[in-house]
Amino acid sequence: MSSYAFFVQTCREEHKKKHPGESVVFAEFTKKCAEKWKQMTAKEKRRFEEMAERDKQRYEKEMAGYNPPAGEKGAHKRKRTKDPMHPKDRCNSAFFFFCADERPKVRATSQGLSVAEVAKELGKRWETVTDRSKFELSAAKDKERYERDMAIYKGKKPKPVVQAPPPPPPPKK
Repeated sequence: MSSYAFFVQTCREEHKKKHPGESVVFAEFTKKCAEKWKQMTAKEKRRFEEMAERDKQRYEKEMAGYNPPAGEKGAHKRKRTKDPMHPKDRCNSAFFFFCADERPKVRATSQGLSVAEVAKELGKRWETVTDRSKFELSAAKDKERYERDMAIYKGKKPKPVVQAPPPPPPPKK
């Protein structure tokens, strides 16, 4: 506890001795205590500061040998360390590829929009896109790349990439 907390506790005990059975309005009581604390000299506060110091030493002794029970609240969990070899980039969705294409256009046409407003506008535009195949193809390629990276990371043999044959050329007239 702090020195001020010890002071308030002492004031409360004194008040209970003087006025037993009387209920205390907490807000008023704390205001009066705060006023008294501000008016006290450093010499008068020293008693409470010593009490706080002793309490701090007691707390540190108790905490030195404390081991929280496993699985309970308050138990400190160890922070997982990240593997530096783990692939950093996850695969992006078709929407993310769309946003990468459209974001510069939205920013150019609407100056001064916040990041959230730009994102809302991109969402509205995505809903109206009729031909998403270009973005879905990019997402599929990115997913293959991520799966290859993960397979290499996990020590598995990566799946061979099967490429679709190029589309036939348009008929000549």
